[in-house]
Amino acid sequence: MAAYPLTVGFDLDMTLIDSRPGIKAAYEVLSARTGTHVDADAAVTRLGPPLEEEIRRWFPAERVAEISAQYRALYPEYAITPTPALPGAHEAISAVQAAGGRAIVVTAKYEPNAKLHLAHLGLEPDAVIGSLWAEAKAEALRDHDATVYVGDHTGDVRGAHTATALSVAVATGPCDAAELRAAGADVLLADLTEFPAWLAGYLAEGAGGADGAEPSAAATA
Repeated sequence: MAAYPLTVGFDLDMTLIDSRPGIKAAYEVLSARTGTHVDADAAVTRLGPPLEEEIRRWFPAERVAEISAQYRALYPEYAITPTPALPGAHEAISAVQAAGGRAIVVTAKYEPNAKLHLAHLGLEPDAVIGSLWAEAKAEALRDHDATVYVGDHTGDVRGAHTATALSVAVATGPCDAAELRAAGADVLLADLTEFPAWLAGYLAEGAGGADGAEPSAAATA
């Protein structure tokens, strides 16, 4: 590995932040402005994949690019302020950096909007890479020599494995613990509050002995 002994990647939506309130608000404004019904409550249960996948549910194919651009333009005004950090988010990033490593965010979200969330919440990763989903996340993980990727979706598990990184899954998003385990997550945590202790054990065992760790009772409930 290049300059750092450890680089850990984190997903954004439903891993570091609870973006449901903000995304719901943005969809409601989009629906009002376009005159097209969008079930915002349903949409926020499917967070993870690229925006265009959700837009296709409500708009004809020929308008997907246009409406996606409109949504992204609305996003800073309506989605940033209502969105909180998830428990343990600040501590997880700090744990990596305190260990002398780099914490990066690799997300399917439009990168400028991802950076707005992080700045608003005072989350300070070492790099942010947006517009990458599932297996495509491996591109950024490899570029940054990430050996661990933390996410809440089965797509995040696939991205980690495509990059030959350890998949650490948190059961805080649309995929429950059983789905994450079935997808092949190497480590399963209830949420990011468990991450610093896991990381300490992982590093103590030579950054290779914790991948078979048993998940917490909360994660398997």
